Amino acid sequence: MTTPATTPGKHGALATLYAGAGLTVAATLVALADRAGLADHVRAGYPAYGPGEIDSAVTAYTVILSVVGTLGLFGWLGTAWVVRRGKGSARWPAGGLLAIAICVAFAALTVRDTNGEVGLAPLLGWLQVLPCAAGLAAVVLLWRRPG
Repeated sequence: MTTPATTPGKHGALATLYAGAGLTVAATLVALADRAGLADHVRAGYPAYGPGEIDSAVTAYTVILSVVGTLGLFGWLGTAWVVRRGKGSARWPAGGLLAIAICVAFAALTVRDTNGEVGLAPLLGWLQVLPCAAGLAAVVLLWRRPG
């Protein structure tokens, strides 16, 4: 008999979920640490902006990315908790969270600001994709394991 603690693939899925959580934290911390890069991006797109307007835009971006990162971390840890408990299926919620994350990453890479340029600095946009790769791997692992 297979018990939840020895379910094949469980440890691989958990490791992938925790790796995704780590990537989410890293992407969020880079966004918080790279205020100068964000400011340069805003300044390049809006040369008429003064220091106060640039700082406001940078603050808005860092708040948005911090909220997204925090919600993402809760999603990773909540899914890992369900997998660790071995009760119920984490497949559908994990798939739903992955779909949301892909939409957020796509928006970060493609949404154009009023100046016609992509609103978020490209590095920060691409960093939103990294947790999605781990999410895809986790969802595949969850669907491959029994139960």
